Amino acid sequence: MTDFLINWIAGIPVTAAPYALAALGLIISERSGILNLSAEGLMLVGAMTGVASCIVLGGHPLIALVIAMVASSVVSLLFAMLTVVLRINQVIAGLAIVFFCQGLTGLIGNLAGWQNHPIAGLDKWTIGPLSEIPGIGKILFIQDPVVYLAIPIFYLVNRVLRFSMVGLNLRAVGENPAAADAAGVSVALYRIAAIVAGSALVGLAGAYISVVGVKLWFTGMVGGRGWIAVALVIFARWAPWPALGGALLFGCIEAVIPRIAAAGIRVPQYLMLMLPYLATIAVMVWAGATQRGGAGEPGALGQPHVREERR
Repeated sequence: MTDFLINWIAGIPVTAAPYALAALGLIISERSGILNLSAEGLMLVGAMTGVASCIVLGGHPLIALVIAMVASSVVSLLFAMLTVVLRINQVIAGLAIVFFCQGLTGLIGNLAGWQNHPIAGLDKWTIGPLSEIPGIGKILFIQDPVVYLAIPIFYLVNRVLRFSMVGLNLRAVGENPAAADAAGVSVALYRIAAIVAGSALVGLAGAYISVVGVKLWFTGMVGGRGWIAVALVIFARWAPWPALGGALLFGCIEAVIPRIAAAGIRVPQYLMLMLPYLATIAVMVWAGATQRGGAGEPGALGQPHVREERR
């Protein structure tokens, strides 16, 4: 039983990291007032690009993760053009990007022969003698670099959003773009920058699944995690640290599934596969029941801004 618990807890960071990074990327984007539903598609781009980079470069998984971030940011420019420049309905634009990325990654990946091509991927780091500590060593000191970087990334983003002029302007754009515009803040520039920066983290989340977790790519491998990240943003009230807590919750659920199977516990397979999505429904119900006056939601979320209009 002790081994079961240790292995389960040690596996939580690996399963939680994609949810956390994707949710954080969406928070950055939506803090600017852009409702971003494109996470599933951008994660697919990151997942395919990460594996493709490892194959083409002959390894170098850390470089592959960076390339995946860049690729997702480039694709997100299409979403930015649709929502910020052309002011297309943000829900429709986000869904269109998801379907576009699903088709694009499937087409390119299969034509290039990257489907089900195993890679070495990114291995875990063992932190010296600390990793030998019974129980705690495996949980805290044998993880991959992205897990160790997650906390500093969350701290930095939270710090920028709350205590910097850039973060103040970004939140102003999301709350009242007309007032921000009147104060001399470029609404379009901040929204495009937020989309691109947030999409880089979403792409990293997708690449993490393929390069660190599965270590290969296949069509549709993200498996709905992007949609769960959207729910996490609402659960977290658009705040970074609660999003990390929610990601750990979903990581707990996903990490226990293979452990139960390995332990030989007889549980219906499809029930286990449903657990993350049942948890998503429960989280959304809880968020709706406890929400008071849209607490935490940017005031102009989902609303296009036309400079000549004053609201």
